[in-house]
Amino acid sequence: MKTLTNTYWQKTVAEFAAQSEKIGELHPEILAIAYQENWFKLFVPEAYGGAGKKLPEILRLEEALAYADGSLGWTITLCAGAAWFAGFLNPELALEVFADKAVCFAGSGAVDGTAVKIENGYLLKGHWKYASGALHATVFTANCIIKNQDGTDVLDEDGNPKIMSFILKKDEVQILSGWSYFGLVATGSHAFEVNNLEVPANRTFKINNDIKFDEAGFDYPFLQLAETTLVVNTLGMTNHFIDLVEEAFLTRSGLKRYSEKQLLFFKSELKACKEDVEELRFNFYKTFDESWDELQVNHSISSNTLDNLSYVSRKLAHTCWRVVAKLYPYAGLEAAKKETEINRVWRDIHTASQHALLTFID
Repeated sequence: MKTLTNTYWQKTVAEFAAQSEKIGELHPEILAIAYQENWFKLFVPEAYGGAGKKLPEILRLEEALAYADGSLGWTITLCAGAAWFAGFLNPELALEVFADKAVCFAGSGAVDGTAVKIENGYLLKGHWKYASGALHATVFTANCIIKNQDGTDVLDEDGNPKIMSFILKKDEVQILSGWSYFGLVATGSHAFEVNNLEVPANRTFKINNDIKFDEAGFDYPFLQLAETTLVVNTLGMTNHFIDLVEEAFLTRSGLKRYSEKQLLFFKSELKACKEDVEELRFNFYKTFDESWDELQVNHSISSNTLDNLSYVSRKLAHTCWRVVAKLYPYAGLEAAKKETEINRVWRDIHTASQHALLTFID
């Protein structure tokens, strides 16, 4: 494992991360850096004012952000990931939305709304949970089942209820306070809802199938994009936790009570955990880079490559959780004190572990 070098933003994040947790959202000093660095628009094309970065670079950056602070990494990952939808938006709408320098997308992948087709668009009603970054988001995305005016489902080409995604503006949604979980507190992942909201037809989009901006990356499969961006957050937080455990153990007030044999055992356990994570990290990035190269050369990725990437992503996540559980007892009561950095990182890891995409290896 390679400890990240401190840059100006990492020092600022370290200074204000605990305060972010106290206020339940990213601290203004951290948000200022996010806007300055264009992190909320990592995937957005430069033509729309975005950073125009590609997934290989984004994954490494998101790992570094999560190492610095779990809530920061998670918020940027989810918000920037939602802004990836820029590639599928009506170009005129995209130019309008991204004209805001502080634009931030939030939303939910769940299909928890309905949209009735009307003359000039759709009438939306729904309630969506877990919109990370909701408190400073300017745009919300929502998935809905499409309905006819008589209440029946509109069917897709396969005969299933048709599902479409919608762009909603901040002043059109009601944010519902409800993010009361013990970790990733500063993500402010609150719910939002709309009730009989009329939305014009140009605010619909469908990912992967209808690319509006011809640039590499928008054809990357969404499932693996989601899995890889999520797992690098767990990876970053885990490496931070490992470093904090090592520091905590070696500075414990009762360290003298341990025998030389016990101290050597801890060092052996720590070394093995670091090696396990680093080996899986190497395999993960190697597998991902192969998938990216395959897409650039063949304009598609084989199902075998995608399946392997999903497996490696989930295996890395499960290895991180196992390592955290193994090392936690060595950190002393500081790890159980909710005001400490190590406790915050531990809580963030366990909250992130509840995302359904990484629950099972197979």
